[in-house]
Amino acid sequence: MKVLGISFGRKMKCGDIMVKEALFQAKAAGAEVEFINTINMEIGHCKACGACSTKRDRGGEVACILKDDYEKLEEAVLNADGIIIAAPVYAVGIVGQFKNFVDRFCPAHDRAALLEEQKKRVEAGKTGEELLDARYFKDRYVGYISVGGASTQNWVSMGLPMLNLFGFSCHMKVVGQIDAYDQGRRANPVFDSHLMEQCQNLGRAIAQSVGKPYDEVEWIGEEGICPVCHCNQLSISPSRSAIVECPVCGISGNLELKDNKIEVKFSEEQINRARWTINGLYEHYHEIQGMIKICVPKLQEHKDTLPKMLEKYEKFDEFINQ
Repeated sequence: MKVLGISFGRKMKCGDIMVKEALFQAKAAGAEVEFINTINMEIGHCKACGACSTKRDRGGEVACILKDDYEKLEEAVLNADGIIIAAPVYAVGIVGQFKNFVDRFCPAHDRAALLEEQKKRVEAGKTGEELLDARYFKDRYVGYISVGGASTQNWVSMGLPMLNLFGFSCHMKVVGQIDAYDQGRRANPVFDSHLMEQCQNLGRAIAQSVGKPYDEVEWIGEEGICPVCHCNQLSISPSRSAIVECPVCGISGNLELKDNKIEVKFSEEQINRARWTINGLYEHYHEIQGMIKICVPKLQEHKDTLPKMLEKYEKFDEFINQ
């Protein structure tokens, strides 16, 4: 059992300290631990070239063709059973380096797409190294720590929702999360015994969850409005009356106001189609496959006229100055 701690913040600052505190408890619970600070790692943004998924769908391995430190972090995640991530909030949401990694890692490791590709290879009689890496299909357990200096929570309100982007595509089970804002006044997290205890509980829970069926993993931390991600964001559409949606998990519920308190009731059907579930991943997989079936014939139909239609955009500087 291996628990990986990742800090996307400055070395020996809040994120580092809180992740390491969690790792101490994970080790005490029997885990092998590893810690990575990414601050000096070069993780460039996704170029949307599609090489990773194209290679996968043509019988190869999943591999990003950009050459930087991404692969080192990718390998560490694939080798881990449990993961604890801390990332700072600079402008309401999580630091960009984290998003760079998510954009390159998650779509390439989408569990539904990988399962379908593996089925094709098995049906074709492929074995051994011809099959996809077995690590792609391993269940993992994750915990998030959003780190912010602001004393008002709404200045870090997108921290935990953005951190949740990491686990969706890979079908990871979130065990708990910590909204560690107000670090500016705390000066150092070690001065806050309650916060450090939260980190200890998170590390212990991650280690103790490894190997359990997902539906037997107990959530630790504060309960949110959404019963899946435990975040408090809601999307409201005036045309849908009292139906609201968790923008993090993508599930719909009915909003009620009781004694000036907001309650949202989510059905089991909706909970079972949350983004991180296999149902939710396959829902998105089939959506993409349906788009491809419509898009490709449309491009073929207009293959002779499309270049002319795009000419003024291709030669924008020339056309705009006419």
